Amino acid sequence: MRRTSHVSIGLAAVDTNLPIPEGATREDVGDDRSIRPLPVPAAAAVATWPFFFFFFSPPLPHRRRLSLLLLLFSSTPTSQGSNKEATFFCSKKMVKAIRIHELGGPEVMKWEEVQVGEPKEGEIRIRTTAIGVNFIDIYFRKGVYSAPALPFTPGMEAVGVVTAVGPGLTGRKVGDVVAYAGNPMGSYAEEQILPARVAIPVLPSIDHKVAASVMLKGMTAHVLVRRAFKRYASKMVVQYFSCYPYLQSSSRSKPPRCKRIQLAASEPASVLQVQRGHTVLVHAAAGGVGSLLCQWANALGATVIGTVSNEEKAAQATQDGCHHVIIYTKEDVVARVKEITSGKGVNVVYDSVGKDTYKASVECLASRGFLVSFGQSSGIPDPIPLSDLASKSLFLTRPSMMHYTVTREELLESAGEVLPMW
Repeated sequence: MRRTSHVSIGLAAVDTNLPIPEGATREDVGDDRSIRPLPVPAAAAVATWPFFFFFFSPPLPHRRRLSLLLLLFSSTPTSQGSNKEATFFCSKKMVKAIRIHELGGPEVMKWEEVQVGEPKEGEIRIRTTAIGVNFIDIYFRKGVYSAPALPFTPGMEAVGVVTAVGPGLTGRKVGDVVAYAGNPMGSYAEEQILPARVAIPVLPSIDHKVAASVMLKGMTAHVLVRRAFKRYASKMVVQYFSCYPYLQSSSRSKPPRCKRIQLAASEPASVLQVQRGHTVLVHAAAGGVGSLLCQWANALGATVIGTVSNEEKAAQATQDGCHHVIIYTKEDVVARVKEITSGKGVNVVYDSVGKDTYKASVECLASRGFLVSFGQSSGIPDPIPLSDLASKSLFLTRPSMMHYTVTREELLESAGEVLPMW
């Protein structure tokens, strides 16, 4: 088989017109690379012409000559017709990405060329096929969350095809379809480098757009429903240490002896997540994570109350599993929750709104209830007085999905609850 390619040599392109070496494929060196050898005379010319240029060119300051050489060596691959041009001297290529040079609105996002290199040990490079867009991207763009050093590429969720793997890497190969959600930031790009440990396999039967739209939000919902909200049941083993019986008999010159006394023993305490018998309040119930929370909590047997802004969203929330929907622009949320729960309140509130809903969330909670805050679309809430929690022995948590998927095992467990992987 014969194939024509172009190989960049400084500022020139040479048509090699040579057969592919036996046993070699494009995957051996990654996409946009050629491993076909140059003819010996051409290779000798390529190897020696820079030195002739440096020493025998018209008089120029040495620094200027060196700059010209560096410029020639830094050419990058481009496409020409159906052929691919490979960089002879440089291992990096140019791709398009959205870049943010200053914080602000959507207008600060710029479509620019950036360099993407070869994956190092433990890394893979993917060609993006679908990108997830999430509210957290807006937080970083606006500066609500501390962004990386400017400029940066936003995006924390994508699906792509592996185009190269780092040296010695096993378990991933060129052509695999993978997804990721969370760190590292930078999914708004045509290609990117990822740690292989964050890549989740995507089955051929799963649409890439579906996977990219549900991974981050779905894994967040899993953490919120199954891990961030915990109630403890059953009796625990109650023990204490008592020194009193020995104080009277022990001389003052000797330290008192203490005895462990066990008052009650039973099975260890069990951890209960959202389950049948619980009542759950979900703010922004028709949103991305909110709609998944409603479906998940409903499937676990909980009574689900959702808040939305209009009738259209109310219909969506009902379809997603809400037993009761409160249109907060027309109804008093606290009064309706008290009515629905016969004055008891809810076991847990999932609040992604923040400033506009915090006070109502606290008032809606039952005694020893949980307020799970996972966003602030309306702004950061005012400082929370501890007395607000003490009034009903309430719990407040601010979980991040990334902190619950630190290990590979935790990541696979959470991702496996969202998409089938095997």
